[in-house]
Amino acid sequence: MTDDVSVWLITGASSGLGRALAEAALKSGYNVAATARRPEALADLVQKYPDRCVATTLDVTDPASVRAAVSEIESGFGKIDVLVNAAGYGYLAAIEEGEDANVRAQFETNVFGLLDVTKAVLPGMRSRRKGAIVNLSSLGGLVAFAATGYYHATKFAVEALSESLSHEVQPLGIKVLIVEPGAFRTDWAGRSMVESPVVIEDYAETAGKRRLATRSVSGSQPGDPAKAAAAIINAVQSESPPLRLLLGSSALKIARDRLDALRVNFDATADVTTGVDFPAM
Repeated sequence: MTDDVSVWLITGASSGLGRALAEAALKSGYNVAATARRPEALADLVQKYPDRCVATTLDVTDPASVRAAVSEIESGFGKIDVLVNAAGYGYLAAIEEGEDANVRAQFETNVFGLLDVTKAVLPGMRSRRKGAIVNLSSLGGLVAFAATGYYHATKFAVEALSESLSHEVQPLGIKVLIVEPGAFRTDWAGRSMVESPVVIEDYAETAGKRRLATRSVSGSQPGDPAKAAAAIINAVQSESPPLRLLLGSSALKIARDRLDALRVNFDATADVTTGVDFPAM
């Protein structure tokens, strides 16, 4: 298990894009450390690829679990070439409806868990001057809607952290890829979604409507997880992967609309923006 075949560590591999990526990486011939809080959910992959797949317990919200899992994987495979931070979930609530404990729990998984795993893997990548870190953000890391503000906040954080990280590790031979999926046919809007029981009637026409709309599309989203996984693998394999990879036609349209809206906003206040400097000397 210490040959020259690339080793992928994938968090949140029991479902969604994490699962699709684990399957695609194995089909591509890579070694895969598929991790989850319940590794028994990955038993079928281990059975199908007994020489190249291990299922490892990893709770990204538990630093001791992170350290133990990374140490076990590095000992078993000899290295970690590609880290995929896929663990994460959504939370439906207007900002005022958000429950403190659930909001903090989401940040622990989506942001701090991602950071802990990344920091645990980086020393090995730095020593080899080689590696790739794939952080699953979201279209929701570029634009925000009602009812998912806390989720957006976690993904905006992932975007910023990943971009800074890319500047820091690029000279060390380590690639960073930020993946920004739109709506994909996973459990994100279904059983994986956490929803606040607090409902404030004043938000019925904004956050309330979007809560209903989000739940209603579960299972019928246009995005194909298998195609997304293939696109991510191709990006990692390329000599010059993009920093950001949008996935899904609707994601591209919404992201372009966001760029246009920002440009209009900035141009409309350009005189104010430039008028606050000290006079030129």
